[in-house]
Amino acid sequence: MGTCAVVLAIYGASSLLRGPSMTAPALPFESGLLPTQHAVSRYHARWYAVTILFLAFDMEMIFMYPWAVVVAEMGRGAVIEMFGFLAVLLVGVVYVWREGALRWT
Repeated sequence: MGTCAVVLAIYGASSLLRGPSMTAPALPFESGLLPTQHAVSRYHARWYAVTILFLAFDMEMIFMYPWAVVVAEMGRGAVIEMFGFLAVLLVGVVYVWREGALRWT
């Protein structure tokens, strides 16, 4: 019961202290400018392929850093596994390249 009283007291105090309510609806992000085009239409579809390619290389770095720290301890097997991983990524890059996702025209 005490918690409800505290919540109601805080709510009442905030309604008294906030001042007059806004009569106009808030504009996007409170910047005061109305959008001139739809949000999705601003980016060309090729950026999505570039983003996926970036994420693939980002994942590569996430996996390669801890591997580089322990590769001396793990030996030849770790090197072979990393080259297999890089081969899979290379197949993905070749596919994206052949599909034309990296062409800008």
